[in-house]
Amino acid sequence: LVNLMQDGKPVRMSKRSGKAIALHDLLDEISVDAARYFFNSRASTSPLDFDLDLAVREDSENPVYYVQYAHARICSLLSRLAEEGEKVPAAEGRSVPAADKADLSLLSGEQERALIKELANFSEEIRMAARDYDPSYINRYLMRLAGAFHRFYNACRIKGEEPAVLSARLKLADTVRAVLSNGMGLLGVSAPEKM
Repeated sequence: LVNLMQDGKPVRMSKRSGKAIALHDLLDEISVDAARYFFNSRASTSPLDFDLDLAVREDSENPVYYVQYAHARICSLLSRLAEEGEKVPAAEGRSVPAADKADLSLLSGEQERALIKELANFSEEIRMAARDYDPSYINRYLMRLAGAFHRFYNACRIKGEEPAVLSARLKLADTVRAVLSNGMGLLGVSAPEKM
């Protein structure tokens, strides 16, 4: 059951009176990514309040935008640092040897540890989603991971750090990028490199 909301009020629909909104009509208003993300945000047995206004917003209140922005932010960071001559992990999960040999023991700050712990939960969230036939586990996980990354990014400087710390933090950021991309891929949502 989907309750469509607009301007904070429910949009009245009735199959009996013929007033219904088809999915293809909804896709004229919102992106496919937003539709997929929002429809997967609740278990199929739970009603969904689909907020049209939220689905089109381009800010941190919109969950799909928030997750995609974290991915794009990492891609932008990696691209900028590569342009400046830093050795950064390469695209598509292939890392340069320097990044593979990063000393991850240097990641001991509170935000770094929180991000690493959140990354470690990915396989369990996928297992739970598969066990319960419920992709909303992945949605909630991606939101938590994006939030943990944004907190890490705001608390831990990457650019301008000494080479060993820079390498470790870049490896951590690239791992988050890969997990975000994989998680969004499981939901059928794009992982843009720029926003």
